[in-house]
Amino acid sequence: MEAWMSYSEEWVTARARDAYEHGRASFDVRPERTALLVIDMQDEFVRPGWSPYWVPAATRMAPRLRRLVEGCRSADVPVIWTIFDDTHLGLDRPRALSHLPHADTDWRRPGPAEVWDQLGRRSDEALIRKPSYGAFYDTPLDTMLRNLGRDTVIVTGTLTNYCCGTTARQAYERGYKVVFGADVTATDDESRQEPELAVLRKGFALVLTAEEITNQLATGARVRHGRH
Repeated sequence: MEAWMSYSEEWVTARARDAYEHGRASFDVRPERTALLVIDMQDEFVRPGWSPYWVPAATRMAPRLRRLVEGCRSADVPVIWTIFDDTHLGLDRPRALSHLPHADTDWRRPGPAEVWDQLGRRSDEALIRKPSYGAFYDTPLDTMLRNLGRDTVIVTGTLTNYCCGTTARQAYERGYKVVFGADVTATDDESRQEPELAVLRKGFALVLTAEEITNQLATGARVRHGRH
């Protein structure tokens, strides 16, 4: 019998650090099996100065995300949009939210939340109004994806470490392959971006830039049609 290997603290720490910084999931992105999720790119988060919840980094990355949306449409990858909204009189929202610093202003949206118009959402693309951070929580998203025959999701939008990260974890737990957009997600404190990407990279998702996602979709399409 082989002797048990002794793992030093230095060895296990270096292994973890490498996975956080450079880890890469091994699955391919096949366009015919993939859907794009655009999480909460709505006025209160993206429209400059409109609310105390504005995320300037989301406004800056919005043109890049719009190009990815258009690329997914061209590749026949369905686009599903979400909005963090007031649903069912708030009775479906986790009760603890009102006690947390995230809800520490008196600002209220003047009407139903809407996708920022500069993102170019089309009326023939599904829109989910969700009551909490994760897009799978008390929504039909899982059913919609299964009806579409999609087992891979590309997660984009805002906030990286709240609604996007929670959605990625929920998708992972439901058996989906998760692609997470490194430069088509954004958060309200940009120093928090990479720490969230690191956790997702190690344990939940294939973390790629928009350009890498586009290239993977193109490669998948060529393989599907027998072109190399």
